[in-house]
Amino acid sequence: MSKPRDRLRIAVQKSGRLSESSQDLLQRCGLKFRQSRDKLFCFGETLPIDLLLVRDDDIPGLIAQGVCEMGIVGRNVAQERRIEAQTTGTAGFVELRELGFGRCRLSIAVPNEDTFDGPQSLAGLRIATSYPHLLGDYLKRHEVAADVVVLNGSVEIAPRLGTADAICDLVSSGATLIANQLREVASILDSQAVLIGSATPLDERAEYAELLLRRIDGVIRVRESKLLILNAAQSDLAALLPLLPRGATPNVLARQGGITVQALCHEAVTWTHLEALKKGGASQLMVLPVESLLS
Repeated sequence: MSKPRDRLRIAVQKSGRLSESSQDLLQRCGLKFRQSRDKLFCFGETLPIDLLLVRDDDIPGLIAQGVCEMGIVGRNVAQERRIEAQTTGTAGFVELRELGFGRCRLSIAVPNEDTFDGPQSLAGLRIATSYPHLLGDYLKRHEVAADVVVLNGSVEIAPRLGTADAICDLVSSGATLIANQLREVASILDSQAVLIGSATPLDERAEYAELLLRRIDGVIRVRESKLLILNAAQSDLAALLPLLPRGATPNVLARQGGITVQALCHEAVTWTHLEALKKGGASQLMVLPVESLLS
């Protein structure tokens, strides 16, 4: 069995909007875990890589303290901690990868009846938020003097309660804003799940970190990747190649009466692509899912 210092530790959200997708990503990387009875720790069975199940707000700090070497967290949390750490020293972590799920944005919203003509409209207002450092940075960059009201939950209800004039909160579909008679007027940060890691060298654990990064890259690439197969006449090949979706150099195989083209596409293969290829002379077009991809 590996010694504790030889094992790579990754912190992920115990519960919440990133929890299930984070663990699914790691499983797609070939990792299997055995969960402890308290459901706070998962022991890696296939590789010496363990999971810590914690609050997302704690993940950057755990990496900075050396408790774990990597973590999956929303960019909004990572950037909030990074700005906060500017007054105390290094944040102790770096962003390693965008993971493509948990997309949202940190936005300012005001009551529907209020006017908004740019950042200066916020001058003198009370703005409720759970992200005081990101909001403070936005206000500073736009030279706006406003009062930041820090709330840990139910930010969107603050204007109706009279405790704030506007809010700065995460927005996904916008349904919560509509329900609270608010409208989005400015976006501060586009967020998604990101993999962050220690800013210091990992020594013997670097091998497992590099292996995990390669597997994550493969999972991300395969998420939108499709294998496109079509038949065509040899004379149509030059016209068809520019119509293929973005991807690797296609394989062209000779067959009786023409050619077969196999193209690994790294973007969505749409009906528009298929119709254009059909018009260009392709026939028997097939789009197949890709289960695994390792460069």
